[in-house]
Amino acid sequence: MQIFLDTAKIDEIRKLVPTGVVDGVTTNPSLLAKAGCKDIKSAIQEICSMVKEPVSVEVIGTKADEMISEAREYSLWKLNTAIKIPMTDEGLKAVSVLSKEGIKTNVTLIFSTSQGLLAAKAGATFVSPFVGRLDDISHNGLEVVRDLSHIFKIYGFSTRIIAASIRHPIHVIESAKAGAHIATVPTKVLEAMFKHPLTDIGIERFLSDWKSLQASK
Repeated sequence: MQIFLDTAKIDEIRKLVPTGVVDGVTTNPSLLAKAGCKDIKSAIQEICSMVKEPVSVEVIGTKADEMISEAREYSLWKLNTAIKIPMTDEGLKAVSVLSKEGIKTNVTLIFSTSQGLLAAKAGATFVSPFVGRLDDISHNGLEVVRDLSHIFKIYGFSTRIIAASIRHPIHVIESAKAGAHIATVPTKVLEAMFKHPLTDIGIERFLSDWKSLQASK
């Protein structure tokens, strides 16, 4: 399973990429705004230079021709970009055109298995079921991930599943077990995954024992 960072904050990405666990990055207009990105092109290009997998950048148009135009422009910024397209009929029209042009797409705002299936049929490179937002309204978001993984295997779809709207480390583990190819996680969730109280206790004990050993020489 791959891990993407769900952020547009350059300092967070730069801090975590050296750990070797960050494969890609997903952004959206809200994340870019929170990061204070005034020059979006420059920010996306810098992020692309730090990771190997496609960096998702989202269109703001609502009509297929608007999305296609934006996507073509964004795809020229760097080779490793994936264009985030909303799950609408107009969005899938855009995905169908862009996939034929070799432009990677990430269909976002997936809330049902049927939506994910249609996006895959349209030619999406990635689909992003929103696990946490479904859980928020008492639906099992992981079931969508599990069902899509099962269907994609049966019919040989190459579309990759990005478990999105991740709230906590358990979501990441359960998404992996459900068959997601990728989990895109907020920085605070990834940082929480590094930690365990028994690890901290173990380190303290080893250091204490080492100091005792050195003092006895």
